[in-house]
Amino acid sequence: MPELILRVAVPSPLPQTFDYLAPPDCDPAALRPGLRIRVPFGRRRIIGFLLEINPRTERNPDSLRSVDAIIDTEPVLSPELIALLEWARHYYHHPPGEVFATALPVLLRQGEPALLPVPTPCWRITPAGQNALAAPAALRRAPVQRLLLDHLLQYPDGIAIESLLGVVRNTAATLHALHEKTWVEPIAPAGESWLDPPPARGPSLILNEAQAAAIAAVAAELERFQVFLLEGVTGSGKTEVYLHLIEAVLARDRQALVLVPEIGLTPQLLARFRERLPEPLAVLHSGLGDRERLNAWLLARDGIARVVVGTRSAVFAPLQRPGLLIVDEEHDTSFKQQEGFRYHARDLAVIRGQQLGVPVVLGSATPALESCHNVQRRRYRLLRLPERVGGTEPPIEILDLRRQPLTEGLSQPLLERIQAHLARDEQVLLFLNRRGFAPVLFCHECGWSSQCRHCDARMTFHLRQRRLLCHHCGDNRPADAACPLCGSIDLRALGHGTERLETVLRREFPSTALTRIDRDSTRRRGSLEALLADIQAGGPRLLIGTQMLAKGHHFPAVTLVGIVDADQGLYGVDFRASERMAQLILQVAGRAGRADKPGTVLIQTHHPNHPLLKILVSQGYPAFAAAALTERRAAWLPPFTHQALLRAEAVAAEQATAFLRAGLALAEPLADGVELLGPAPAPMERRAGRYRAQLLLQAAQRQDLHRFLDLWVPLLRTQHRDHRVRWSLDVDPIELY
Repeated sequence: MPELILRVAVPSPLPQTFDYLAPPDCDPAALRPGLRIRVPFGRRRIIGFLLEINPRTERNPDSLRSVDAIIDTEPVLSPELIALLEWARHYYHHPPGEVFATALPVLLRQGEPALLPVPTPCWRITPAGQNALAAPAALRRAPVQRLLLDHLLQYPDGIAIESLLGVVRNTAATLHALHEKTWVEPIAPAGESWLDPPPARGPSLILNEAQAAAIAAVAAELERFQVFLLEGVTGSGKTEVYLHLIEAVLARDRQALVLVPEIGLTPQLLARFRERLPEPLAVLHSGLGDRERLNAWLLARDGIARVVVGTRSAVFAPLQRPGLLIVDEEHDTSFKQQEGFRYHARDLAVIRGQQLGVPVVLGSATPALESCHNVQRRRYRLLRLPERVGGTEPPIEILDLRRQPLTEGLSQPLLERIQAHLARDEQVLLFLNRRGFAPVLFCHECGWSSQCRHCDARMTFHLRQRRLLCHHCGDNRPADAACPLCGSIDLRALGHGTERLETVLRREFPSTALTRIDRDSTRRRGSLEALLADIQAGGPRLLIGTQMLAKGHHFPAVTLVGIVDADQGLYGVDFRASERMAQLILQVAGRAGRADKPGTVLIQTHHPNHPLLKILVSQGYPAFAAAALTERRAAWLPPFTHQALLRAEAVAAEQATAFLRAGLALAEPLADGVELLGPAPAPMERRAGRYRAQLLLQAAQRQDLHRFLDLWVPLLRTQHRDHRVRWSLDVDPIELY
């Protein structure tokens, strides 16, 4: 019998698959695509993925090496997932081994068995734990433990640890700490179920007419593929629509996959889901430990978890009986992977829904212009939720900062409004999308500024640490006490960050409790969840935050939102700057007036007459999107054209540019229907000590762009192997940096 040839995807930056000989003692019937295989690769032994079994190879059979071992008895990648990954690797022109590795948890990539281990004990709260919950001082400095104890209190008969995944970041470590205090105890599992449903199902909310219509429209299409764009103003009840649709899918014995943009949004969403859905959930995001992530993946694959909630990479979660895909906050840039395999999870969710023949719901208060364009082309069906549930949208007022005296970036009208809302014991949220104390430390004598040694960027001054940090490469050093050029001690912190905002507000409102939420204040595991829980319980009256506070959170006591600096996004280098500015403004504005008290939004700007800002404030996001699309069409920019960006970086600027010039020479004979722009330095040319340049490719027809890339990318790989240059291709880039 002739030897079988196995086509294997090997995790490596090489752009091809590799042929191997099947093990001599292997049963051919046991070989199926999707199995993990241990193979020799160079001097290493690594794990690849079987894609195809062939009787022949294009290489010399005598040169082929044999597979070391077949790891699995059943494929870890289903035919459906293989089809999705094959589509993705061709569309994004990325090496197949890296694409396939992206779809699996780390432990599976390392050869861990793809089997759920023996069920672990259940956990329940002890009487001592209940006493600790009742004593305010006992858990004041352990907010994560309080969150987990609060959850366990709902399950007096115990709950499996898998049901606790996602309640806090590191479930196992928190349980261990509580067990040492005798506040929780393990008990034998009552049955073989891995995931225990909640003890009682929460009530459904009363639907308004728009919600009912949206649910009916999607429910009528549950047996076929259709993309729905659910455009609902903040607070319009999109989550309630998701819940009703998931219930309809569960009633058909199917699974639902829900993607959210950030880990910070998952605890709140999971709490709603666990309260309402009788079926077990699996959670997939980078905040989980490797073992937790593997278990959740296996629960989804085996159909035990009927609802799967996760961030970007969860788009590859295995589903035994898929019925519905939901992408919440579909406009969010977090869905685009910016390193390595640069896929867009929202776009892959649409492709996956098409391959599976199930509906896809994209939800947002501020849809991406690409999605709005797809509605215009009738590729997506628009469903609108135009009104808030139980309230009205807060009015948006523009505060003209021109000729206004400012107190550390805050105008007097804004300070007066803050005082008025605090006097009524209401919460105020101030938004500034810039962390640290000040963007630059500046010498008043000679003009020196705190430039990063490795980037074309200034280092941000962090007052509490007395350090200068580069927010681009991570370099940091102690803040200078005197100017390194002239020796002057007259160093001034210019500009405003959240830390500076906190300083001035503590001075202006000394008796008011204040919380700042940004990457600096939430570095400790579980700190974000604890701060959000404190805010929702009505704790601090003054809230300061970056975009971490902008999306999805429900703060019922917030009645005033102040956007401290709207000008950052009005005139950005990227043509998408105004779109992101509008989305961020409305997302932040949506935190105001979400309960029974009306809300107000104040926007500080030096450009009150900016046309898109005026349209956004006076007519709303749909009118803004229409105007922005008109501008994009006139400028011949996406979504009316299709782009790819070739990036190159090297220790010398000329090396990166020379690589791109050589690539341009290869491209010009092939570029039928494709416009070649560049090469040019990146907007930030030097980053982390390397110089960066880019070549932009643009075509009116997507097919022309990919036909060109199919020919050009292999030439780049084979004809220009300058190891001093790192390069990458980004199809449908969302950042031109």
